[in-house]
Amino acid sequence: MTYYGIVASEGIVFGDVFHYEPFVPSISEKKINSADIDKNIKSYENICEKAKKEIQELIEQMPQRDTDKLKIFSAHIEIVSDVAINEEIRGYIANELYSPDYAINLVYDKYIKIISRSKDPLIRERAADLKDVKLRLLRLWFNVDNTSLSNLQKPVVVVASDLSPSDTATMKRENVLAILTEAGGITSHTAILAKSCGIPAVLGIPNITKELKPSETVIVDAIEGKVITNPTQDEIDYYAARKKEFNIKMEEAKSFLSIEPFTSDGVRIEIALNICSSDDRELAHRNYTDGVGLFRTEFLYMKNENLPTEEEQFEEYKKVLQAYKDKPVTIRTLDIGGDKKLPCLELPEEDNPFLGLRALRLCFDNLHIFKTQLRALYRASIYGNLWIMFPMVGSLEDFRLAKKITEEVKAELAAGGYDFRNDVKIGIMVEIPSIAVMADKVASEVDFASIGTNDLCQYLTAVDRLNPKVVQYYQVYHPALFRVIGNVAKAFREHGKPLSICGELSGDPLVTPVLIGMGIRKLSMNESSVAAVKKQISTLDMQSAKRIANTVLELETAEQVEAFLKSEAAQK
Repeated sequence: MTYYGIVASEGIVFGDVFHYEPFVPSISEKKINSADIDKNIKSYENICEKAKKEIQELIEQMPQRDTDKLKIFSAHIEIVSDVAINEEIRGYIANELYSPDYAINLVYDKYIKIISRSKDPLIRERAADLKDVKLRLLRLWFNVDNTSLSNLQKPVVVVASDLSPSDTATMKRENVLAILTEAGGITSHTAILAKSCGIPAVLGIPNITKELKPSETVIVDAIEGKVITNPTQDEIDYYAARKKEFNIKMEEAKSFLSIEPFTSDGVRIEIALNICSSDDRELAHRNYTDGVGLFRTEFLYMKNENLPTEEEQFEEYKKVLQAYKDKPVTIRTLDIGGDKKLPCLELPEEDNPFLGLRALRLCFDNLHIFKTQLRALYRASIYGNLWIMFPMVGSLEDFRLAKKITEEVKAELAAGGYDFRNDVKIGIMVEIPSIAVMADKVASEVDFASIGTNDLCQYLTAVDRLNPKVVQYYQVYHPALFRVIGNVAKAFREHGKPLSICGELSGDPLVTPVLIGMGIRKLSMNESSVAAVKKQISTLDMQSAKRIANTVLELETAEQVEAFLKSEAAQK
């Protein structure tokens, strides 16, 4: 059988299926017989011992340098052993005849609620630890295997209905051969992370979790968007040859990695990186790029059960700034909401989260989180060339309020005797149409801007970019998107302010001539796109780039734009 989906990250893979489904317990009030009290208390104590053993094994597998994670899991052992919690649970079993799972849920939820109401943000963060321990105990009670992507024991093809950013942020990357999901699209965070890690991914495949059996071997063609089960020998031979060709092509492209990105007539284009952390793997391309165009800080918040402290963030930002020295490092403040949830922060349930309390709006609503991040950023600023960027800015009022808060933070740091740079550039993401339309006014106030084409396209076309049922309407080559980019580029050029593109469109070599032809001189992308985009730039001259851009701006449909760009690429 052959199944079809959307290619999010290219590659060809042979591998065994691993079904990933996060554990969600179903708890209801259940009673036990009085004759079974001792047996049930003993069963509860047994799962506590299993939980402590499981956590200890996790700790032993962690590198000693991961001190923060070691502290978190050591605290989890203490929670499992907590005398007060254990006495309450035993009491509910013995006196109320509640089943152990219901007693666990009742007691832990009580403490989670109490801690969540604390005025101290550090205490509130401990609620996430209690949630994690509760889920571990309940999973063990129901005898469900630990299927966490951080616990993969061998290389597999991960199959899921969807993956949350928290799932992908904590997964054991070296054991993920490919990713297949029912939901998601080319700009989902699963796609972005897969591409940045070089993991082939095909998303939006209907019913794939039901169609594929655990451990069966499949061929993933993440070039044409196919998944093949029960392959014949001819298919195995064919895809083995295609995989070899693809790998050769990738190696050839890598030869352009170290070149300076000049057009054939001598125009220098800046190539920056989109990164998610300070991992050495993510910083490996620093000598081949002109800085960081987008540091997605939300992944720092997603990979742990607790909000990152000021010190933890400071160390993370410091490491990146030191690695890039004088090169600009653009760090985006917390961009949570929409498709991105936090294990350490309760977000409101919303009918349309993409239009709700997210990103900068969420930071305004949680000033202690926002100010903690800004404090860490400014403290780290003395170690490099920091640029701070605010996401989800819909108006000049949004920008002015965010800037006012940064000034408050700077005053607090100065009063506390901290050193920081006063020349940090402050900019915004252009991803809401309202701010794009106001580009001429915006450019006079901000230090710089970066166009986030993923969300800008979503809002322009009124399409949920993660909904596979409307994926055909999410058109990344829509002429309206290029017209908006062109207008923003013109406004920033006239004001002499830096403008870059940091959405997935920036890493698409087909689109490179259009962006350069419209006056964009800085592109920020995932590391997997750098070599191919540099190669495209080296074959381009400005006259051709302007001709291609002008033609695209006159076309009427996304289909026409794509066909035209492919025909231009085929002539090279």
